[in-house]
Amino acid sequence: MTEYLPQSPQDEDRMVDSAFREVLQAYLASNHRKKVEIIERAYRFAKEAHKGVRRRSGEPYILHPIAVAKIVISELGLGSTSICAALLHDVVEDTEYTREDIEAVFGAKIADIVEGLTKISGGILGAQSSVQAENFRKLLLSMSADIRVILIKMADRLHNMRTLWSMRPEKQYKIAGETLYVYAPLAHRLGLFKIKMELEDLAFKYEHPQKYAWIMERLKETSDKREKIVEEFVRPVREKLDAAGFKYEIKARVKSAYSIFNKMETKKVPFEEIYDLYAVRVIFENDDDAMEKIKCWQIYTFFTDGHVVHPDRLRDWTSIPKANGYRALHLTAMGPEGKWIEVQIRSRKMDDIAELGYAAHWKYKTGVHEEETELDSWMNTIKDILANPEPNAIDFLETIKLNLLSSEIYVFTPKGDLMTLPAGSTVLDLAFAIHSEVGLHCMAGKINHKLVPLAHVLESGDQAEIITSASQTPKQEWLQACHTARAQNKIRGALRKAMRQQQAEGQAENAAKAASPAAEPAPKRSLMQKLLRNPFSSKRRNEEPTREPVDRSKVFILHPDARHPNYRTDSCCSPIPGDDVLGFVDDDENVVLHKVHCDKAMMLKTTFGSRLVATAWGETPEKFLVSISIDGLDRQGILEEITNTISQKLGMNIRGLSIEAQDEVFHCDLTLQVDSAETVETVCDALKKIKDVKFAQRTS
Repeated sequence: MTEYLPQSPQDEDRMVDSAFREVLQAYLASNHRKKVEIIERAYRFAKEAHKGVRRRSGEPYILHPIAVAKIVISELGLGSTSICAALLHDVVEDTEYTREDIEAVFGAKIADIVEGLTKISGGILGAQSSVQAENFRKLLLSMSADIRVILIKMADRLHNMRTLWSMRPEKQYKIAGETLYVYAPLAHRLGLFKIKMELEDLAFKYEHPQKYAWIMERLKETSDKREKIVEEFVRPVREKLDAAGFKYEIKARVKSAYSIFNKMETKKVPFEEIYDLYAVRVIFENDDDAMEKIKCWQIYTFFTDGHVVHPDRLRDWTSIPKANGYRALHLTAMGPEGKWIEVQIRSRKMDDIAELGYAAHWKYKTGVHEEETELDSWMNTIKDILANPEPNAIDFLETIKLNLLSSEIYVFTPKGDLMTLPAGSTVLDLAFAIHSEVGLHCMAGKINHKLVPLAHVLESGDQAEIITSASQTPKQEWLQACHTARAQNKIRGALRKAMRQQQAEGQAENAAKAASPAAEPAPKRSLMQKLLRNPFSSKRRNEEPTREPVDRSKVFILHPDARHPNYRTDSCCSPIPGDDVLGFVDDDENVVLHKVHCDKAMMLKTTFGSRLVATAWGETPEKFLVSISIDGLDRQGILEEITNTISQKLGMNIRGLSIEAQDEVFHCDLTLQVDSAETVETVCDALKKIKDVKFAQRTS
């Protein structure tokens, strides 16, 4: 994107009106009842309210609410109430108009939604962790009152991410980090798959611009070959679909840049070895809901007749939908050139719900749906957490994220009732999911008729029974034995209650001893105090003098070659020159570096956004130690080839080496002196060219 070019007032007005007409056209093309007058009234109201105000990019501010309204109708499929609220969403926050003014002109429902959006304006996560937690609570409370609040907020965030180019670098880091940490998982939980994927890719683009560009270039280079492979794969299936009289479309899609990057990072595999890069979606028209599942399985047989199917990759979401309402039949089959191709089989209705999640309910609203019941269940968990909030903002966010990110498993009670839990849930989690009192007095579990401890991890299909005792009470170590937000929240609440009782008893005892001359020892710091302390405060406050304040509005140039480098690195990720890094300014104005994508950096970006500073590497001649892990097929002379490649061909200094072989495979750990992250990539690329070396990756 480029800077907005100023225009004459008349041209600018025509541009704004044209943008709004696109919103109206999308609305008129939808199947909503046509309430054009109130939408036009909302547009005129917002345009007047924001008159003369401009965005950082220089464009008229009204273009932002218009863009949000267009996303609301075109990408979320919502109706006139949501379009009006989107057009008005910044009016109360940024102008002199009040909620009462909105209600007087547009009614209580639109005013309620605008008020909900106003409460969570300025981003979920503020500069102070207490503000952050409070804003997040407001978001969740608004969502529980009317789900359209968070859907419009998603549209608002999506447009902000699409125009993030106009922000300063440190703001880009904060907003991108917040998006990955909260908004993308929330979009996933609400079933907004397309929006989730775009949010992740946009955040990735700003956090790792070079890696993003590299992956996009690889995808572009392999595009023609992918299309040929997919077309050859689906040709016999098309013939069967046509012969059976199906009305359908087949879409080929490629894995997103962010998910490719994530898999390369977590699985430590190169781009070429990501086997599920290819995916095909079959979407069929269906007028009879009773035939929907049968047709999915019929199309499944069209693939199994002509292809080898991966036995462990069948996923039947038609019988038991995901908690976000997602329904489809998944299989993975062998395509040309030995490429595994994932296939998703959906009806048109399934596809709409898969793309729009709960927003699709406005299109298919005919009563109570299973998916709505799942949403109610999830929102009840959220309300439960809000009723007993964590005193520590970071713990609060982590508790919520457990509910946002987790995949689902399904377990059965002894009576045959089906319960949905996040993947990784334990016996203790199930106990609290059944009832708080069951959880608080849980002793053990009986899984598939076998006695197991509280921390036993459940699997889909388990039959589970909870064993309780009236004398059992929660213990601190229970927090490590559970996975869900509900369980952790209830345990912490019980521990706090017990602590308050102990403190009250201690105070009464101290009062009784007040007349005694013997001094009481200072009480130990309470668990509450430990929870409330800032986990990112400087650990070296007394070890070095306070520096001059860092100018966070400018790019901070890093000088690793100086006698005293002007930064520190954190041990959580140990970045070296050339890595994508961000700077965090601690209490003593020291710049502490983290890799952009490390877990602690994710927390910093969302919790302490105002302390971030954009960084760039200066001259970097100094050498650093890095570790490289190598795996391959064992044979005589392979160690010699590895050492020769590094020492002779690349002229590098090996500082440590260990190798072990078992049967036909070997594993080697190398420690090298390097000058940058790019050099490490060069080493890994050279090692992977050695015959029988299958894997070479930097590990620290």
